Amino acid sequence: MRQLVETIAKALVDDPGQVKASEEMEEETTIIKLTVAKEDMGRIIGKEGRTAKAIRTLLNAVSTKDSKKAVLKIVE
Repeated sequence: MRQLVETIAKALVDDPGQVKASEEMEEETTIIKLTVAKEDMGRIIGKEGRTAKAIRTLLNAVSTKDSKKAVLKIVE
């Protein structure tokens, strides 16, 4: 799941070298923390948060298929 989020983010930003995704477990939930360059933050969030919502929807679909729960946090 971490690799999926990282691949999508790298395709969206101007500086893919700054994209980092880490995975943490809290109880039964996987938390994926996404970090991008400050100037690419708007591209990841999107207009009215639509891009971030789309990434979260894809992450939710993949995690549901694996009978897991995942959350995406975009870190500044």
